[in-house]
Formats: sequence, C-alpha cells, structure tokens
Amino acid sequence: MDNLVTVADQFKAQGKVVTVEEYGNGNVNDTFIVTLASAEEKYFILQRINTRVFRQPELIMLNMRTFTEHVHQRLRHVPVSPDRRWEVVRVLRTEDDQDHWIAPGGSFWRAISFIDRSQSFDTIKDIEHAREVGIALGMFHNLLSDLPSEKLVDTLEGFHITPRYLNHYHEVMAENRPKKTPEINYGLQFIEKRREWAHILEKAKGEGRLDLRPIHGDPKVNNVMIDNTTGQAISIVDLDTVKPGLVHYDIGDCLRSGCNPLGEDIDQWERVRFDPELCQAILQGYLSLARDFLTENDYEYLYDAIRLISFELGLRFFTDYLEGNVYFKADHQEHNLARALIQFRLTESIESQKKAIRSIIRDMTQ
Repeated sequence: MDNLVTVADQFKAQGKVVTVEEYGNGNVNDTFIVTLASAEEKYFILQRINTRVFRQPELIMLNMRTFTEHVHQRLRHVPVSPDRRWEVVRVLRTEDDQDHWIAPGGSFWRAISFIDRSQSFDTIKDIEHAREVGIALGMFHNLLSDLPSEKLVDTLEGFHITPRYLNHYHEVMAENRPKKTPEINYGLQFIEKRREWAHILEKAKGEGRLDLRPIHGDPKVNNVMIDNTTGQAISIVDLDTVKPGLVHYDIGDCLRSGCNPLGEDIDQWERVRFDPELCQAILQGYLSLARDFLTENDYEYLYDAIRLISFELGLRFFTDYLEGNVYFKADHQEHNLARALIQFRLTESIESQKKAIRSIIRDMTQ
C-alpha cells in the first residue's frame, strides 16, 4: 500500500495534510478524503484508479478535463438558475502541473475538488429526493448537449454494450461449470430466457434510430450530491465513465438505481421491487431539463432501457461471481452472486409493470 500522506502531498496546493481516510463505497477505485490544515479548501478527494479496469487511465483524465472545461465554460455563458447551486468538480494538479501522479510502484493516482456542504445517499429518501436525482441527470445531459461526442475518448470499449457482456458470460460458462444451487440455477435460467432480447438498444443504434451522445456512464443514486441545506441536487460525481454512448444507458441506470427502495445490498433479494412512483418523480425531474433534446425514438426505447440496464448489471455481477470476483470488489465469496440476484429480481419487477411504466412515459411526453 502506498503511503497515503506522501501521495496526497503530490497534489495539495496549500496547507499541511492532517488526515487521509477511506471515503465512500465504490466498487472499482479506492477513494480517500484528504483533510488539510490552514487551507482555503479544507478537503479534497484522492483516488487510486483501478488499472485492471481502466487500462489507459490517462484517457480517463483526458475525458474528465474535456468534460469539466466544457461545462465550466458553458456555465459562464449560461448560468444555472439563481435559486439553484450547481457545482462541477475540478481536477487538481500536481506540483509539476500534471493531472495525475504515478507512484514508484506503478499505482495511478488523481485528485479532485471536494463538493462541500453536501452528501449522497445509497437509496432514495422520498419523492422530492427522486425528483432531484432526475434533475441532476437532466442537468448533466443538458450541459453536455452541445459537446460533440467525438471529442470524448471511449475509455471503456464495450461498456454498457449488453451483447458483449452476454458473449463474455458464455465464454466464462464454457470454462467454468458452477455448482448447481437454487440461486445459480435461477440465474442461469433467467439469463437464458432474455438472451435474444439483450440486443435491443444496440440493434436500434445500428439501425440509426438512436444516436451516440456524451454520457455519464454510471449515474446511480449515490453519485448525485444533495445540498445539506436546500435538499437540491448540486452535482453528479464519479466521472470515470464519461464517454460517448446512448443516453438510454444513463436513464436506465438512474432509474434502476433510484427505483429500488431496498438498495443493492440486502439479504432477502426476493423482496426487491421497482417503485413506479419513484420512476415517475425521477422522470419528471429529468424531463424538466432534457425534454428539448430527446427525440421521438429516444422516448420509444425508454422502457427498454430501464429493463435492459437492470438485466445487464445483474449479468455482469453474475459473470464476475463465476470468474472469481475479478472486476467488482466483493466483501465475501458470494457477494457478487447476491448482487446479481437483486438485479435479476428488479428486472422481473420492471417486466411485471411494463404497462404502468410505459403509461408513465407516455403521459409525460404528450
């Protein structure tokens, strides 16, 4: 393990490092909060990038700079409404003016500004919180709506491309024969029943019905920062997956995460359900800012996006379990299997409410 104070010292602009402590509960990177003494900004976020996942971390930083510079410039010309605070993180530079630091052992570190007086939540608290989560994603997409997607590098080729995850699953299954338990049998049958349908968004993209745009890539509930005083959304963080993609990946992931009141780590996965009232509130918030740049085809595939992204994440967790937990951090051997079952059950709940969800979407777009 690198000396965390030594790493933090590479980035601090002013003030002595007082503490470096673990922060958040991310599944991929290692994140820490640095406290400084006698500094104008008392905190910043320090992260060690998982280079097994992000094999070209320099490109992540390139995308982050492109995104943050574009949005800061946009906000100077078109400020957010005076009754709403909106913040975008800044990339902190090293002493030699780099956007990252590589430790002697080869680990890749970066630092970003801290969004003060705010917090995030793993699950939606109430309807107003749900609406704010939707507003945050709408604000994010709106601020990037004039950024050509080709200005962003595809840092994770295949990310959110469900057919590729399905192919990888079949490859893993060909090499690993899992023990047959009721939970594993459920997962195997669940995936098999939805194999053909997994191509729906990529097929629409290939037919020219859906277009690539800049996306966040991981806009789950706990990446939305909420102002401690006003309760308003003020930022979306965790920008490692900003890249060209379909906005449906973002919308689907936001709703998958936000409309599961029990969260993504519970013991009784059978109790998981998709809450249509939360779905309605999130979409209301989102469309209040995103309505103008969505097309008729975009609306047509919204239900499919909600269903697909839940299935996709379950597929990824299930495959990672079969591989021995090589991608997602796991607290115990069966952790990714449990996560997969939660997402599969959520997908079933979405499917059982297809008519209601499509009705919500239709009513909002008329």
